[in-house]
Amino acid sequence: MSDPVKLKVTKSFYDLRRSKKRIKLLRGGGGSGKSFGAAQHFSLRAVENPGETILVARKTLPALKVSCIPLIRSILREFPIRTAYNKSENVLVLENGSKFIFKSVDDVEKIKSIADITAIWAEELTEFGLEDFRQLNIRLRPEKAIPEFVGSFNPIDANHWIKREYEDKKDKTAEIFLSTYQDNPFLTADYIQILEDLQSQDQNYYRIYCKGEWGIAEGVIYSNWQVINNSELPPTYDDEFYGLDFGFHRTALVKVCTRDEKVYIMRELYESGLTNSELIERLKLFGIGNRTIYADSAEPARIKEIYRAGFDIRPANKSVPDGIDCMKRRPMFIRKECPNTIKEIQGYVWKKDKNGNLLDDPVKFNDHAMDACRYAILSDWESKRGGYQRFMVR
Repeated sequence: MSDPVKLKVTKSFYDLRRSKKRIKLLRGGGGSGKSFGAAQHFSLRAVENPGETILVARKTLPALKVSCIPLIRSILREFPIRTAYNKSENVLVLENGSKFIFKSVDDVEKIKSIADITAIWAEELTEFGLEDFRQLNIRLRPEKAIPEFVGSFNPIDANHWIKREYEDKKDKTAEIFLSTYQDNPFLTADYIQILEDLQSQDQNYYRIYCKGEWGIAEGVIYSNWQVINNSELPPTYDDEFYGLDFGFHRTALVKVCTRDEKVYIMRELYESGLTNSELIERLKLFGIGNRTIYADSAEPARIKEIYRAGFDIRPANKSVPDGIDCMKRRPMFIRKECPNTIKEIQGYVWKKDKNGNLLDDPVKFNDHAMDACRYAILSDWESKRGGYQRFMVR
């Protein structure tokens, strides 16, 4: 069928529409529109070609639920076609027989039973291991349709397998597209300013998020952490508490547990555009109960509203040096189900001066989960030593 609607599209959409390669890699900076372009491309593919089976994957299911699923559903509303979403199965079916299957690859066995996949979109491909990618790619063997694998990502690490296997080796089965924020005419002026300010804060972040170039992390702040599986978790914990960083661009909530002076980052909420009432609904679903939430003290009105909704929420101690020092004192273990926290901690670095010397101040970008962790860990540590009373909600 012909395209019946007028779509506002970005460069990535056109790149995907014209490419004939099996593997298409969208490498881009922050706000470049690569994810939006991929979602539009696959929505149009599903509408135009009845019977498509499109697999949309991220490393974890919670990440899918706040990114790709609502994005594709919102785009499909622009088309004159009915859809039905099965929430329990995470499957979106179009009236023409096409469907989107949303799956995490934290366990690649989940993918093996899906038959006749015609296309795959792997969002945040840098979260995937090479074996994850290979398992996905070999599942892409449709009998009739043209196979298509799209991976979208920020180029955070020049040592990543994506660069090694596809860019450096110039693999002929793949085509690589670069996009930056300048290719997205729909960005807000304040977000553009945040990106451009990186040039004066950190050249590595500027290369990654403004220019879409491969980054080399220097001056990484935390080295006392590792990613763990559920089988490696202790059976019980000494304590449980939460950290919350407000932000319209990104709200981050982390669940923190402690055991024998070790810190475990157990769960995350990481979502953009949340109003306070929407955030309260998310908190109710998170199973917090009467556990304490240590929140950004710069938002007293939001804290008070959440407190009145029945949560034990308190303004956090926001001291950056004290918080970083407190987090560096104990081993930290992050569940692999917290991909945004993992991504942030990998790139959480010190600022540099004009001569390249490290400063005692972190780069202020992509740090919402890091702030939430810092609020929780420092404030809890102080509360157990009697130094927290002045921060209590009144």
